[in-house]
Amino acid sequence: QVQLMESGGGLVQAGGSLRLSCAASGNTFSINLMGWYRQAPGKQRELVATISSGGSTNYADSVKGRFTISRDGAKNTVSLQMNSLKPEDTAVYYCNVKRGLYDLAYWGRGTQVTVST
Repeated sequence: QVQLMESGGGLVQAGGSLRLSCAASGNTFSINLMGWYRQAPGKQRELVATISSGGSTNYADSVKGRFTISRDGAKNTVSLQMNSLKPEDTAVYYCNVKRGLYDLAYWGRGTQVTVST
């Protein structure tokens, strides 16, 4: 099992910045992909950004150029720097990791990000 602990959510004005962090613990051997998803009220959970063990990144079009994902493999942490935040970025953000041969997925409990106008 992998346990994920997220931190860094909160309330920010439009145009502001927040940094989310996620620390993985437990059976962290062979973590392949780490990333962030988000779910706004009434909407489906969507991918925000992912980063592979080799450092390759993938971003949703809606956050490209504003968000940056990074990873510390030694500490098993993944972070999401969010700049130029918009009200439509308001959502619960979930940390996600995939590990092992079959890419078993694990989820954090989520952290609320609210962007006010």
